[in-house]
Amino acid sequence: MARPSLPIAQFATPLIPARMVNEWVYCPRLAYLEWVEGEWADSSDTAQGRRVHRRVDKASGRLAAPDELGDEMSRARSVTVSSERLGVIAKMDVLDIRDGVVMPVDFKKGKRPHVAAGAYEPERVQLCVQAMILEDNGYNVERAAIWYAGSRERVPVILDHALRTRTLEAIRDLRAAAEAGVRPPPLEDSPKCPRCSLAGICLPDETNLFKTGHSPRPLNPSDDPALPLYIQTPGARLRQRGQRLIVEADDDKVEVPLIDVSQVLLFGPVSVTTPALHALMRAEIPVSWFSTGGWFLGHTIGTGNGNVAVREAQYRAAFNEERRLDFARHLVDAKIRNSRTMLRRNWRAEPDVAGKERALAGLTGVARRARHARDVQQLLGLEGEAAAIYFGSFDRMLARRRENGLDGFSFETRNRRPPRDPVNAMLSLGYAVLTRAMTHTLSSTGLDPYMGLYHRLRHGRPALALDLMEPFRAIIADSTVIQVVNNGEIKPSDFVMNGTACSLKPSGRKAFMAAFERRMGTETTHPLFGYRVSMRRLIEVQARLLARHLQGEIVSYPHYLPR
Repeated sequence: MARPSLPIAQFATPLIPARMVNEWVYCPRLAYLEWVEGEWADSSDTAQGRRVHRRVDKASGRLAAPDELGDEMSRARSVTVSSERLGVIAKMDVLDIRDGVVMPVDFKKGKRPHVAAGAYEPERVQLCVQAMILEDNGYNVERAAIWYAGSRERVPVILDHALRTRTLEAIRDLRAAAEAGVRPPPLEDSPKCPRCSLAGICLPDETNLFKTGHSPRPLNPSDDPALPLYIQTPGARLRQRGQRLIVEADDDKVEVPLIDVSQVLLFGPVSVTTPALHALMRAEIPVSWFSTGGWFLGHTIGTGNGNVAVREAQYRAAFNEERRLDFARHLVDAKIRNSRTMLRRNWRAEPDVAGKERALAGLTGVARRARHARDVQQLLGLEGEAAAIYFGSFDRMLARRRENGLDGFSFETRNRRPPRDPVNAMLSLGYAVLTRAMTHTLSSTGLDPYMGLYHRLRHGRPALALDLMEPFRAIIADSTVIQVVNNGEIKPSDFVMNGTACSLKPSGRKAFMAAFERRMGTETTHPLFGYRVSMRRLIEVQARLLARHLQGEIVSYPHYLPR
């Protein structure tokens, strides 16, 4: 049987894993995201697949050289072989050897599908890649098979001319896409998307919305149950034992499963052992460092997201004055409109209806002017004008409580560095923690949090994180401050004065952080996409939409504007 001609691999392109050729046939965008951009998200399906492969992933047996194969039967597990000519590599689950003929057997977690070919095309293509790699290395391969663990059946794969042609076509197309650096478009209304672990990264329906206008399905996976771990006790020590993190403080000891931790936040003199840091970096769990007073100092992460293409698009936009100004106009407009929403929802000074209307009308006017600002300097002035109106009315959103016969919280004006009263101390802490969250989210999506589009670049300043958080300042940080004051969760006695500086005591900071995380976990309806999602997940969606916008997949970046 004549075999189709083979593509010649270019040395500039790394070897393509056989599994990525499978993914390309299944969904080109999925393969590109995983192999070219290095994106990955776990799911119950991928976790179950790892469990099924646990046995075959343990290497055993030996694959002899082609001229050493005899007539005896043998088996080799977890064998990695590559073909430089094809430019592909495969880790083969099982190789059954008999009478000098090698048969690759791939393990799948599910049940055998009832289709004419016995298996779906992507799976057959993956086996065909393995077979052609073996042939390129001098082995005789006549057939292949798939073992379905769910139904405990072995299904033969016929290596005919049509399958070989389709396989070579997939290799060629995936390599061409990688070399061109162009991400394939998302599938449209595909039944494959709901079960895809990368749906929340790919955002297929959200991206297509800007082209088709069709409302997206609620494809975003449920929020990761892992939560941030806060360590605030001076002298506390974080160490690792197996798959658990152990926090030791004085005579207390708390153990937390590593899988339940999304981030680690350390305040003040808290130490971490080297093995614990290594475990956290391997698990891609960032460690954020804060001063005792709550100033964000930096974070420790693993290798991070290696998506160079996203950062390249970001830098190009950052050096384009027209794009920067257009983005900044809409950013300031969104920030002001969300500040207006907070005032409208939380105004408590009911007798002062006229004051409320003046403040709302003032913010509406400034937002309108921001959309047509001629340059960044004018935008900065308009942002300052809106802040004066908003913080001038901030006190109207706070409940009047009394503690020990004294007046409770009050607010006159925004001050910082250092904050000089309790409300400003909470606002500064809320903004610091929100900056940390934005910095982590941007880094995890491949963006550079330090290369901003609106905020001025400065050494050590996460300018893009400050950009992204502007519309969320009032919605998340200010909302948390209003909540803890009005609900009585934090009292004036939870603060300490050091000269003119005001800061939270450890007990007050603990209560504030609990309220902040509660706010991040609050579900909201996305005003553009219509599905419900937590604020924590919403921030990630917005970061990925920003990346899609910078790369040109969507024309405009849709800011979060709650009604």
